Amino acid sequence: MGIIDVVDLRKYFPVRRKAFGKQEWLKAVDGVSLSIKDGAVFALVGESGSGKSTVARLVLRLISPTSGRILFQDRDIQALRGGSLQVFRKSVQIIFQDPFASLNPRMTVFDTLSEPLKIHKITKKPELKDKVVSLLNDVGMQADVLNRYPHEFSGGQRQRICIARALAVSPKSIVADEPLSALDVSIQAQILNILQGLQKQLKISFLFISHDLRVVQYFSDEVAVMYLGKIVEHAMTDELFKNPCHPYTIELLSSVPKIRPDGKNKEILKGDVPSPIDVPPGCPFHPRCPRRFDPCDKIVPELKATNDRIVSCHLFN
Repeated sequence: MGIIDVVDLRKYFPVRRKAFGKQEWLKAVDGVSLSIKDGAVFALVGESGSGKSTVARLVLRLISPTSGRILFQDRDIQALRGGSLQVFRKSVQIIFQDPFASLNPRMTVFDTLSEPLKIHKITKKPELKDKVVSLLNDVGMQADVLNRYPHEFSGGQRQRICIARALAVSPKSIVADEPLSALDVSIQAQILNILQGLQKQLKISFLFISHDLRVVQYFSDEVAVMYLGKIVEHAMTDELFKNPCHPYTIELLSSVPKIRPDGKNKEILKGDVPSPIDVPPGCPFHPRCPRRFDPCDKIVPELKATNDRIVSCHLFN
């Protein structure tokens, strides 16, 4: 058991392609199970539309699942009410992708960081300023920014404020939904180093969602690869990057830009991701898979343990 356990999670959204057409289902998350260990970093990777952010919103209880369970410290979060729900909200925080959209433009830095302290009654009023300054120092900022507004900061500074806000209530776990993708490359390394330093110092567990595989390799302990709402491979980070098994994982890792001595570029994975409304029969990856064979377009492969990982592919079933 981990601090957060996701069991056979599904989230289907009702859609209509035409105004008076029949109702269909968009399978954003389709049978996902994972466990985030206390003090560890669990990464979810995959192309856009694979269901990563939907998993994040489900884990935070921002939306309700169609089926399946999410356990926080062995308690089903859908059953939490009142005080126990408030404890959960305090214990699991989020860092959003866009640091400008997630900050109230009418609130100063002091207001933004002191608000969660007041709501959860963590700090007495005379001590608020010292606590806010301490949070800013943790993310490499100084007290002279207390009375400034979000529009006065760069993207990297705004994200530091968002990290400080997440840390304000001393969470046990943080969901980081692509926290670096809206930032310049030069700033990404600084923010990543802050996250890594805080994670090691405070022993916070992370659900880290990203499409940047280099960042994932540097920051995470475990990785799960998602495709069309399903996990197709899950392993410890070092093992997955050293020896990927699923054909999609292999193609995903090989797509990372590299300087090649022969000057030739790696062939890019062909085809588009199918619609989550019309998931192909059999293995969802088979229309694009370079290693497909007879059962791939007919039978859905099971997610099975093989050696040091679990993988969903007929090559290993």
